[in-house]
Amino acid sequence: MSAQPLPVRQKQEVTSAEHTRPGRTYVPDVDICETADSLWLWADVPGVDESTIEVKLADGYLTIDARVALTDYESLAPVYTEYIVGNYHRRFAVSSDIDAERIHARLANGVLEVELPKAARAKPRQISVAVS
Repeated sequence: MSAQPLPVRQKQEVTSAEHTRPGRTYVPDVDICETADSLWLWADVPGVDESTIEVKLADGYLTIDARVALTDYESLAPVYTEYIVGNYHRRFAVSSDIDAERIHARLANGVLEVELPKAARAKPRQISVAVS
């Protein structure tokens, strides 16, 4: 096996929205999966404290905003970096089949997990067939 360096995957910077906070804002990487009862979203937000994350559902959009305390990095003189420090922003269109009252989110080890439970009308159901 030959030793080859892994290609560095560049973070995607948010450039379309007006920035209201200092520093750069990046698009977090996400995974979204579906079960019979819910949609699950996991977003990578390293360096974010749970008190600085906002998860909102409004006008059919789920918005994630997360802020990194940049003061922790101000006195550092980088020699080599692959981890770029910055805030995070991501927005998703959400179906009206999501039960907005039961959405919950939690942060663990730099990963934001959001459960978007399906409303009863959106869940698959078995329809009985009558014999005539």
